[in-house]
Order: sequence, then structure tokens, then C-alpha cells
Amino acid sequence: MDEAGTPRGELTLRMVAMPADANPAGDIFGGWIMSLMDLAAGTAAADVAHGRVATAAVSRLEFLRPVKIGDVVCCYTAVERIGRSSITLNVEAWALRRGRTERFRVTDGSFVLVAVDEAGKPRPVAEG
Repeated sequence: MDEAGTPRGELTLRMVAMPADANPAGDIFGGWIMSLMDLAAGTAAADVAHGRVATAAVSRLEFLRPVKIGDVVCCYTAVERIGRSSITLNVEAWALRRGRTERFRVTDGSFVLVAVDEAGKPRPVAEG
């Protein structure tokens, strides 16, 4: 999908980018965006797994456009695949600029999470 259009998946997380999240040029750090995407992936995967999950891999992450201070970052998640103990999700981050109504895709990635038991050991996704 191009940077404009409609997000793929469900809105899972929204956060305002603040000055503490930016570099001296006013662009938001990529690591901050990635952490939001990881939180969104974890929230969505925990719903599917009916319990605790842990991030196992980020197999793809593309930074498409900068995020600025004051932008509302919206993370959308879509389950791509469910394995025995793993859940692969596509996560898109979109930004809404202050005072504007248009949104645009800023980051896109693929996250793999694993369902884990209380001891942190992998467990089948089907278990609750």
C-alpha cells in the first residue's frame, strides 16, 4: 500500500508525539515509533493468544516518513499468520498532523510474537 489511503487492520494504539521523543531537528526517534508498534503488536497478539506473549522477532520495519512533535501516531494491527505458538502481525503506524484531517502512513512492519506460559516458556496459542 502507498503512504496515503486507508490503514490495514484494527486501530490498536494512539499516542501523541511529545518533545521528549524527538531529536534536535524535531523528528521523532524511530525507536520510539518502533516501541509503540511493539506495544500494539503485543496487545493484539495477547488478545489472540488469550494470555501473555513475548516479541520474538521484527522481520521487517520500514520508516516511510518522519513523525513530528504533536503528531498523533495511530498503530493498526492485522494478524497475518497464527502458528502453533507464534502470531505474526503486520503493524502500520499512521500520523495525524495537528490542525489537519489527513493521515498518512509513516512506518510499516512485521512482528512475530510467541504465546508464553507463566514461566516464560512457549505454549500453544489455543491455550487460554
